[in-house]
Amino acid sequence: MQNAINRLLDSANRVILGKQRQIRLALCCLLARGHLLIEDIPGVGKTTLAHTLARLLGLDYQRIQFTSDLLPADILGSSVFDPKQHQFTFHPGPIFNQMILADEINRSTPKAQSALLEAMEERQVTIEGKTYPLPRPFFVIATQNPSHQIGTFPLPESQLDRFLMRIELGYPDPEAERRLLTGQNRQHLIDSLTVALAPELLGRMQEAVTQVHASEALLDYCQAIIRYTRESPDCPAGLSPRGGLALLRAARAWAFMDGRNAVIPEDLQAVLAAVAGHRIRSGGGNAEAAVAPILAKVPVL
Repeated sequence: MQNAINRLLDSANRVILGKQRQIRLALCCLLARGHLLIEDIPGVGKTTLAHTLARLLGLDYQRIQFTSDLLPADILGSSVFDPKQHQFTFHPGPIFNQMILADEINRSTPKAQSALLEAMEERQVTIEGKTYPLPRPFFVIATQNPSHQIGTFPLPESQLDRFLMRIELGYPDPEAERRLLTGQNRQHLIDSLTVALAPELLGRMQEAVTQVHASEALLDYCQAIIRYTRESPDCPAGLSPRGGLALLRAARAWAFMDGRNAVIPEDLQAVLAAVAGHRIRSGGGNAEAAVAPILAKVPVL
């Protein structure tokens, strides 16, 4: 399993230059059966990262461009009358794919945004009173532009909480940017990718992640972090029970990616910014700044 993970990371790093940590966090999010939110300015590789992961994982992939006139039916699907059968037939929307790229999700209205809520949480959608299961695995990568840009509708906290992780890509460093300027077209590189981690193996890995051990001492440290976010003035909003579970799930996945069968404090620390930054709403929106006081003040028990 470790060889497959390393092959995937190496292939992804050849397409997305200089973003090893962000790529690792994205795979960690998927192994933990979570959804990923990428917030950054246009043009830094958000869509390229989603497309790269889909190719390397061999998943059915669909991009949904969120715009101000997007309707829930454009995402979920709708029933259309069939005159031959004299009845309505359901036509599935793009949500019925294994990996969804919700591109520029905060450019659509709250009504369209909310169409994803049940799908992300329950892995199913209910339309006209009938429930339809979604494919397995099911993974949403949403991108959004910074909220100060024109034409954005900020995601409400209830929907932000559905994303296991939020990451930023940022500008490449000078060396990576030079390689980007002198290298191949990114789309050509994506087209040449082959599956590095098949969906069947991915499912086994996701199950194995749930078996990674968390000791009593590790749970004490996790609870101390959660308690700090709820009691400290450094954090305007504390982690909810769902946020605490998300932190532990992500830490288990991080440990699994390192080839360990037990979680250590460094695993919690590695994923804390991505998991907690968008939940505690601190640090001026920067995730690393948001969790810096937590890492500095909560002792490892």
